Amino acid sequence: MQTALRTSLPETELASRANFAPAARVAREERPLHVSGLPLSIRGLQKSFGDNEVLRGIDLHIPAGQFVAIVGKSGCGKSTLLRLIAGLEKIDAGSISFGDAAIQPEDIRVMFQEPRLLPWARVLSNVEVGLGRDRSSSDAHARAEKALTEVGLTDKRDQWPSVLSGGQKQRVALARALVSRPRVLAFDEPLGALDALTRISMQRLLERVWRDQGFTAILVTHDVAEAVALADRVLVIDEGRIAHDVMVNTARPRERGSAELASLEGSILSHLLSADDRT
Repeated sequence: MQTALRTSLPETELASRANFAPAARVAREERPLHVSGLPLSIRGLQKSFGDNEVLRGIDLHIPAGQFVAIVGKSGCGKSTLLRLIAGLEKIDAGSISFGDAAIQPEDIRVMFQEPRLLPWARVLSNVEVGLGRDRSSSDAHARAEKALTEVGLTDKRDQWPSVLSGGQKQRVALARALVSRPRVLAFDEPLGALDALTRISMQRLLERVWRDQGFTAILVTHDVAEAVALADRVLVIDEGRIAHDVMVNTARPRERGSAELASLEGSILSHLLSADDRT
């Protein structure tokens, strides 16, 4: 029987012991100039809710600083996988490790589809919430100001959340996630409620801050076009397992609608549609 745990074994040791997904090797790709992210290794990960077996043995390795997108039909387990990585759910069996690093709470952050801003706090104070235990530090205001600058909202620092647009609220949520300089940033459908133009603008912002800060990015999305536009690698989850693992080697910045991206998108969609045909 496997034991549920979160471990900090050295990445090399886990990689030698685990039978990772075949396309987990490092491929030709453009990466951030400075990589601050953590490597991520998952072995035999299982999770059930009652009689519903959601994840059925995930083996996965993500190099430090890689941008990974996870797609799949509703209920396939992609958000559950993200929540397990972020420590928001308890593992039933298997392990998740982050190399040999001593993990701190601020090292892993999550950005959700809903901004989840505090309506009684102004924008700057909402960003400071992301500092956690450092919120009372002498440089809290300065760090929050810097995070707002990174998402282009310095002029909104004293506004109430109620007067912001949907895109602006998500930028505040992103600033709150960035303010602690996370080493792993998990995105759970963060752009799903935005209009098309705002969504494209936010996609470009996510890519820019990832390249600037070098964290390991894990994006759950239903939008395959978004996945291939942003990610170094796209994972297709089907029936609780990794069914398809695609490296996206297209140079950045990527031209949305290009033949190369369209071909990748079509390949991934064919796997998703074939999974639907089996159900």
